[in-house]
Amino acid sequence: MSDSDAKGARDALPIVLIALMRGVVEREASPAVWQALMQSTSRIRDHVAVIGLELVLDEAEGFGYLRQRPEVEGEDPLPRLVPRRQLSYSVSLLLALLRRRLAETDASNGDTQLVLTRDEIHDLVRHFSRQTSNEAKQADKLDRDIDRIVELGFLRAIKRGGDTFEIRRVLAAFVNAQWLSEFDQRLVAYAAHARSKQEMAEDA
Repeated sequence: MSDSDAKGARDALPIVLIALMRGVVEREASPAVWQALMQSTSRIRDHVAVIGLELVLDEAEGFGYLRQRPEVEGEDPLPRLVPRRQLSYSVSLLLALLRRRLAETDASNGDTQLVLTRDEIHDLVRHFSRQTSNEAKQADKLDRDIDRIVELGFLRAIKRGGDTFEIRRVLAAFVNAQWLSEFDQRLVAYAAHARSKQEMAEDA
């Protein structure tokens, strides 16, 4: 790295750190910040380690984010800077289905971008939703789950009105291959959960 490149990396370091503190940094969405991240990886790791964080970087997929460093036996744990996410059953189910769809797309054609409409997302979940006489209420609940996943950063609205979404590839880091290998068993559990909810509603 030349002297000018090194100075540029130092100047950009605060911008990269702030971007990482706010969430995921993606190559396609923020190319300048991503380039600065690539030039300052070692320094960023050193900076965030002081406050109990570590940098997770996937250069192939083009994203990076911070997570809490695992506790080390014998050391006093630091306060958490990255909160644990409490997810509802329905949000967890939708994340699992989106992750499987992403894996299927990667296996079939290798497209780097996977885009789904709101109706297509509704269709993914329909099989696992309990039957109800109030379909409008159920659709509203699913729309709120979609909004929640957008807030978490795993979906990105790409058209005005929020009717088309890109599945962001960072989802693959949070729902990993080992988790995905157990997906069929998880779906059985989800389907059983939906049936039990329906039976309880019918008995009420």
